[in-house]
Amino acid sequence: MNKVATIILVCIACAMVTLLAGCLQPVAPHNTVTTNGTTPATAGTTEVDVMYAGGVGPMPVLLSTKQVDGYIAWQPYVSIATESGIGQLVTYTKDFPPVPEWNNHPCCVLTARDALVTSDPDFVNAMAAQTILGDQWITDHPEKAAADLSEWVIGNDTIKFGNQSVSADSVMRDAIPTVRYTTEPTPEWINGTKNFVNAQISLGYVTGSLKNSSTVGMDATLFNFGPYTAAKKMIREKNIVTPPKVNRQIGIGYLKGDIHCGSLIVAVKEWQYFNDTYGIALKPRDLTASRPEICDLIVNGVPVAELKLVTADAGPQLMQMEATDIVGMGYAGVPPAIASIDKGSPIKVLMPTQTEGSALVAAKGSPAIDWNSFISYAAQRSASGKPLRIAAPSKGSIQDIMLQDSLKYSGVSIKFV
Repeated sequence: MNKVATIILVCIACAMVTLLAGCLQPVAPHNTVTTNGTTPATAGTTEVDVMYAGGVGPMPVLLSTKQVDGYIAWQPYVSIATESGIGQLVTYTKDFPPVPEWNNHPCCVLTARDALVTSDPDFVNAMAAQTILGDQWITDHPEKAAADLSEWVIGNDTIKFGNQSVSADSVMRDAIPTVRYTTEPTPEWINGTKNFVNAQISLGYVTGSLKNSSTVGMDATLFNFGPYTAAKKMIREKNIVTPPKVNRQIGIGYLKGDIHCGSLIVAVKEWQYFNDTYGIALKPRDLTASRPEICDLIVNGVPVAELKLVTADAGPQLMQMEATDIVGMGYAGVPPAIASIDKGSPIKVLMPTQTEGSALVAAKGSPAIDWNSFISYAAQRSASGKPLRIAAPSKGSIQDIMLQDSLKYSGVSIKFV
C-alpha cells in the first residue's frame, strides 16, 4: 500500500473512533435559511444525509468504497476524485444556490491572537508580508507551485484506489487553477465574510457576540487589517522591517492536506528565493524534510523567531488551538474563525489568503452533474427510501456551512448520520 493510501485509511479509522465515542454531535436542522434578503424554499420531503468525516483525508476512500454517494471538500481532494476517476464534479461552491451568493466566496484567512499583535506587531507584520508574497509567487509560478504543494501535501506519490491511480503532480496541476490566491480584503470580500456570519446565525452556529452586532461592531470584532496595511507598505517600499527578536517559539497553524494555505508552504519551500528577493524567509531547520516542522523567520539576514508549524485536520480544530494559545497565528477557513471569535476567542482576521477552491463531487457515473441534477437525484433517492449520503469535513467547516445553507435553500431536509 502506498504512503497516501495508508494515511487515508488511518484517517478513516480515527474518524470512526471519534464518531463511536460520540464526539461529533449533530446539530438540529433548521427549516429555512435567509441570505441577502432572499426568500428560500421551505424544507420538504427530499432528504440528504450529511456525515462528518473528521477531515478531508478519509473522503476519497469513503467514495471509492461506496460508503458515501459524494463529498464536499477543499482542494486538492476535489481533483483527487476527478483525476483518479473515482468521482466526478457536481459543481464548485461558487455556483451553489442562491446564485450568485457564493460566487468568489471567501475561504481561508490568516488570523492572529490579539495578544501577539500587541506584543510583537513587527513580527505579525512580517508574517503578513510573507503571506502576501507567497500568494503572489503561486500566481506567478503555478507549475513550480504545483510541484512544491504536491511534495508537501501528497508526497509526490502515486494515488491509488483499487485499479484506479493518478499521479500527485497531475492532481495538483488540476487543483491550483480552481483556487484564487488573493490577500486583499476588498469590500466584496468583507461582505462575503458577513454572508457567512448570516448563514452561521441561521444554522445556529453563531449565537454570541456577533449575532446581534451592528455593522461597525461586527467589523471591529472580526477584523484587524492593520498588519495587512503595514505589510503592503513594506512590500511597496521594498523594505521589510526587521522585528525585534521573539524570545519564545511561536506556533503557526495550518490545515493538513490543504493547498489553501499554499502561501505558507511555498514560503518554506522557496525560502531562498524570498530571502534573496525580498529579504524575508521562513527557513526550515531540516532542509531535507518534505514537510518541515520547525522554521526560522529570517528578516534582512537576522533570525527573529523560531516557528513551529502545527497541523489540524479541519478549521474548527485549528481555531481551538489558536483560542488556547497553542498557535499564535493560523491559516483556516473563515467560518471557523467567525465561530471562534463569536464565542469570545481573542482572535482577529487579518486578511484573506484565497477565495473559492471547494466543490461537491459525486461517485463516477452519478446522475448528479450540476446542482439541479443533484437535487433531482436526491429527490429520487429519498423517494426510494435511500437518501444520498454526503460527507463533509467537520461541523462548522466552510464546506459544512455552504452545503447546509444551499441544501436548505433548495428545500432539502438534512439528517446528520
